[in-house]
Amino acid sequence: MNDQTHAGDLDSPSRRRFLSTAAAAGAVLALDSQSILSGQTLEKSPARSTSKLHVRPRYHRWHVDPGVEWIETNTKHASLDWTIPLNQVALVLVDVWDRHYLKDTAARAEAVIDEKLVPFLSTCRDSGMTIVHAPSPPQATPHPNWVNAGKSLPAAAQPDVWPPSAFRSKSGQFQAYSRPSEPRAAELAQLRADLKIHPRIRPVGNEPVVATGEELHQLCQRSGVLFLLFAGFNTNARILARDYGTLEMSRRGYEVILVRDCTTGMESRETQPTLSQTNGAILLLEMFGQYTVTSDEVRAGLREV
Repeated sequence: MNDQTHAGDLDSPSRRRFLSTAAAAGAVLALDSQSILSGQTLEKSPARSTSKLHVRPRYHRWHVDPGVEWIETNTKHASLDWTIPLNQVALVLVDVWDRHYLKDTAARAEAVIDEKLVPFLSTCRDSGMTIVHAPSPPQATPHPNWVNAGKSLPAAAQPDVWPPSAFRSKSGQFQAYSRPSEPRAAELAQLRADLKIHPRIRPVGNEPVVATGEELHQLCQRSGVLFLLFAGFNTNARILARDYGTLEMSRRGYEVILVRDCTTGMESRETQPTLSQTNGAILLLEMFGQYTVTSDEVRAGLREV
């Protein structure tokens, strides 16, 4: 079977429930939905309000056709056929940093940025698509385009009393369960502290910068955005687990589409030759309620309609 439309196979709510329990979601900063982004919406030009995006999002079809044995090896990819109002679409750029401490991960990311992400972002900007930068809280909050700049945050919610704080920190009687100290931990901490948004992907004009999933959600809610294209790094970490990442935003009810050639993951000795971690993260999304596309497909879809 070639890629086909099988709308009844998606069962998105149940898949989202599965992912919400399986995801290692990032910590969510509690924000007052009445005060955050007060009066702030994404810019909408007349051209953008009438433009469309035609795209064929890919997913993994767990079903088989009548007469076909229902086994894993007979399941495969399928695609839908969507035409989406452009003012309901946003491109979310996750953790597109200017460096990475793993040299081979950094090299792959630079190649993705140079060859795929830069031309893709340029086309999306030219089309009038909403661009949202989500570079992680330490990089987002000092940025002049941070959507919550100048607003007072409510007091942080009290942490859960269970598991105990000593267990969470692996201190006191639980110290024996902590991971060993790494000799280059201080060096890594300094590298992370100096991270910046990649110079070729920096916000242009008033493109918003978010630090949390709640900020992204409020921004989308006020502006009518329902479809989120995701690009950035790392596929098997931040793309999945950030509270503004694919799993959490899918749990919130958005349609999530990963631009699969505009991302790469962190690999191990065993997975690096085949990029199994990257490809596995992509397949995880396709298997459980989300979709993927390529940058060329989106660029063609912006020109087509």
